[in-house]
Amino acid sequence: MSEEVLYQQSGGLAVLTLNRPAVMNALTGTMRRQLVAAFARAEKEARAIVLTGAGRGFCAGQDLADLGGSLEGVDLGPLLREEYDPVLKAITESPLPVIAAVNGVAAGAGASLALACDVVIATESAVFLQAFSKIGLIPDAGGTYTLPRQVGLARAMGMALFAEPVKARDAEAMGLIWEAVADEDFAARWQARAQHLASGPGLAFSGIKQAMRASQGNDLEAQLALEAEIQARCGASADFAEGVAAFLEKRKAVFQGR
Repeated sequence: MSEEVLYQQSGGLAVLTLNRPAVMNALTGTMRRQLVAAFARAEKEARAIVLTGAGRGFCAGQDLADLGGSLEGVDLGPLLREEYDPVLKAITESPLPVIAAVNGVAAGAGASLALACDVVIATESAVFLQAFSKIGLIPDAGGTYTLPRQVGLARAMGMALFAEPVKARDAEAMGLIWEAVADEDFAARWQARAQHLASGPGLAFSGIKQAMRASQGNDLEAQLALEAEIQARCGASADFAEGVAAFLEKRKAVFQGR
């Protein structure tokens, strides 16, 4: 099987690279299966995950050639449920923080994939594009879930209806992504951010991810209960003891893990 997703792990950081640069890392069934397997492996070996693309683009969305060259006659419901849903769940349900390092265009399902990650850092030349309406479809792979939650209904509607590219700096300004970085500083920036997560208090990071994502569906009472449950778990951890000791001793904390 070809390596359509490259896996590298070092120092607690797993870097997953979409590896079809000749076609802007367009998504295939093989790539989706390899992504799910890579996330499962990272959860056993790492403390943080980075998802990025090889070459000049992050991901151009679905590869039509992988579907016989056309969407005509393809039942998209099962395709989404059976092949895309597992990838989105691997990202959102992972206990590890996930950074999308968007190195170029992120279009269609590729944009949805990036925006499902916990933090998006993009090179300044990157663009985000929800072009589904141009071919008579709606944003999928979680796009209709993430967009209105990240930028509000008005902007999400505009992105989906007009299908116009959003430049990285504009995406940062509207809250679609965490930050846009000058191209020449991009690699150093996402690597530093990723190392921060890989060396941080893993249990707390996992709890932050769990609580923030749950808040989108919880009422206040449920969210307060979840906060208390997670905080009790964190408060009993070695990382909390180390964090307090480091604060009192005016030194940098050395966290042990998950």
